[in-house]
Amino acid sequence: MHDIRTIRENPESFDAGLARRGLSGMADKVLALDEERRAKIRAAEQALAERKAASKMVGAAKASGDEAEFERLRALVAAKKDEIAKLEEQAREADARLNDLLMSLPNIPADDIPNGADENDNVEIKRWGNPRAFDFAPREHYEVAGAAKGLDFETAAKLSGARFVVLKGAMVRLHRALGQFMLDTHIDKNGLSETWVPVLVRDEAMYGTGQLPKFAEDSYRTENGWWLIPTAEVPLTNTVAGEIVDEATLPRRMVALSECFRSEAGSAGRDTAGMLRQHQFEKVEMVSITRPEDSDLEHAEMTRRAEGILEALEIPYRTVVLCTGDLGFGMKKTHDIEAWLPGQNTYREISSVSVAGDFQARRMNARFRRDGGKPEFVHTLNGSGLAIGRTLIAVVENYQMQDGSITIPEVLRPYMGGKTVIQADGTLG
Repeated sequence: MHDIRTIRENPESFDAGLARRGLSGMADKVLALDEERRAKIRAAEQALAERKAASKMVGAAKASGDEAEFERLRALVAAKKDEIAKLEEQAREADARLNDLLMSLPNIPADDIPNGADENDNVEIKRWGNPRAFDFAPREHYEVAGAAKGLDFETAAKLSGARFVVLKGAMVRLHRALGQFMLDTHIDKNGLSETWVPVLVRDEAMYGTGQLPKFAEDSYRTENGWWLIPTAEVPLTNTVAGEIVDEATLPRRMVALSECFRSEAGSAGRDTAGMLRQHQFEKVEMVSITRPEDSDLEHAEMTRRAEGILEALEIPYRTVVLCTGDLGFGMKKTHDIEAWLPGQNTYREISSVSVAGDFQARRMNARFRRDGGKPEFVHTLNGSGLAIGRTLIAVVENYQMQDGSITIPEVLRPYMGGKTVIQADGTLG
């Protein structure tokens, strides 16, 4: 959410920032609502002052026996009371419209991210590892025999419909191993604090991180008003909602493995084969709460933590900085990490690591206090560390063998009972 005072003081800068996202003339709309609200407040305050003055004169008129003046003043007091109530209601309505408008406007992009229309204008900033040279045509994950035995899309469709999967045998063990490996790495090596969070949250939490009001169709809501989280970013970030935290506790670095749920409302027809784009999936999510001056460095460090998971798995990847046209609603800057998928002969997103600045903090009213100072808004960051299902896809495709077996990456073998291969029949060997 944006600071109305900043918009008042520098509307040109506000418009220039949103223009990079394809929005123009927003400062005038915001300031017109702001002035309407302030005018109603001023009028209510003036009417209140007039009512107080008239109230003081009522007694004097009564005491002097001036019945006509007494009645006039009493009627004026009553009229001013009604006028004040009406003006205050109009001020509340204008304030609600202003708040709704500010809630619907995206974050201002960081100065150093590229302008662009869509993902084709993202800029690669790093590439790691060399794609394996296969002596056979590599298959997509659901075509690899050793994986296909454990990917049951038919049963999932019977249970839940399209874009679900039932994992069995070695595949579910590999999936579980990946999650445990990621958590252990982030906790033991990267020093993050493991956190377990609910997957059902209130409206306020979804507003706080920017999923509401604009993107309600992208998530699932229960009949009694809870939302199924699209990512653990929502509950993790909202742990500081409404608080003034001690500066000494910053940065707060959290990590959680959770189920995630997305309607994929805007992706009809995309990635329907396999388990690349699912309605339910697991993800290891990193969230950091920092002081403003620390968020850029934290963003770089979070990116390295996510990249480190792929490097440990020896999966080639590239890192891109998103352009303005591909940037998420609440983010100032995002690094997408894309793993190499030989079955598709391309890089596909496996993690997004983003800094929101104070955008989410203002929506949540999350602040911190320096020694003796006034409360300031924290900065919030989030990133996948990693999406487990997509990482499973990357492992299967990069480690597949011609006979349909899959070599288990060395770092995962302790989590797989010491086994080194998933055989073509889907069993561990």
